Amino acid sequence: MAFFFSHETFTKGWRESGVRRKLGAMAETTFTGRSYGKNGWLRVLGIDPAAAGATGFGIVESDGRRCRMLHYCFLKVAAKRQKEFAGAALQDVHARVCGLIEQYSPDAMAVESVFTALNMRTALRLAEVRGVILLAAAQHGVVVHSYAPREVKASVAGYGHAGKRQMQLMIRALLSMNETPEPSDAADALAVALCHLQAERVRWRFGLPDGNSSAKPRALPVAISSTGLTNELRPSSATRGGPPRILSTR
Repeated sequence: MAFFFSHETFTKGWRESGVRRKLGAMAETTFTGRSYGKNGWLRVLGIDPAAAGATGFGIVESDGRRCRMLHYCFLKVAAKRQKEFAGAALQDVHARVCGLIEQYSPDAMAVESVFTALNMRTALRLAEVRGVILLAAAQHGVVVHSYAPREVKASVAGYGHAGKRQMQLMIRALLSMNETPEPSDAADALAVALCHLQAERVRWRFGLPDGNSSAKPRALPVAISSTGLTNELRPSSATRGGPPRILSTR
């Protein structure tokens, strides 16, 4: 038996002026014209996988100016269910992810990566959970982005070592929620989704390549062309396909 709890609401009542500045810069850039979402809104499914505890899920969408929470929940598989067969917990997580994708049609998925400080056994269990999450995304054609725990905390709370309670309060403020998201697993999932939205806004604003695509080298313009040099610098045959040479003027 799996325990599944959810909370779905559109709330606009509670804001803290000091915290609202955190994503205030998002007003300068919108996702209009991007190939994501409908009517310029980018919808992200954030997931905080757990090796033994509850796996958190959160769905957030943004148009580049504002963010809103659509749904958050968590899934905790009971011990009795886990004893039925080896992959029972993984099956439940996979089914839950597939259900959320089919219900909310996210444009992207953001998953918290494996924390390297974990012991090997816990890391392997967490990798198994991430594996079924990635499988569900691949089966539905959803692009997956991974973010380290400290990267998520730094993006949302401004501090890579922020505590659980601090993260919950920041999520509540950034998403204008009337109540603090509980449990912390669900709040972490919302934080991962917000982290991806922030990263996507930066990529869109500065024209950076997508994290899942490789950037092609471009010719660099030369500021002064009166010296007889060409207007562009292109990779030479000596450096093309290999590491660049380091030249010394001594």
